[in-house]
Amino acid sequence: MADLQQFKDHFILLCEAGFIAVNQADEDAAMKLFKASEMLKPDNTLPMVGEGYLHLMKLELKQACRAFDEVIAIEPRNEMAKAFLGLSYALTATEVAKGEKILEDTAKTAEDKQVKKLADAALEFVEKFIKKAPTPLEPPPKKKKKK
Repeated sequence: MADLQQFKDHFILLCEAGFIAVNQADEDAAMKLFKASEMLKPDNTLPMVGEGYLHLMKLELKQACRAFDEVIAIEPRNEMAKAFLGLSYALTATEVAKGEKILEDTAKTAEDKQVKKLADAALEFVEKFIKKAPTPLEPPPKKKKKK
């Protein structure tokens, strides 16, 4: 373990490389990078956020929500985890309202401009695409007949 001390400064680089690997759909490299960064700083939640982000990008929404909930349990003020959690719930068919509420709270209270921007964009996406009315090609919702 003493050898790991010399690489402590590389923590953020490994995390950033992990996020880049996720965006390039390289799950194997992303997980290895997040695990390596976790070894350098086991108390930091950023690698856990990265793993949740990986699940979110793969649309493994239950796993993503679980990861972000864990981060928030450890670090309740983690704005990035809250925004990603809100987005994960908003994309879950049965949890749209819960996700929207988290995103609204994050958009209002976040100090980081990029997180605010993310939450606002996610809210706009929910309004335009998730809560939208059916298209002409989709059958309208069935109405119950009154007797």
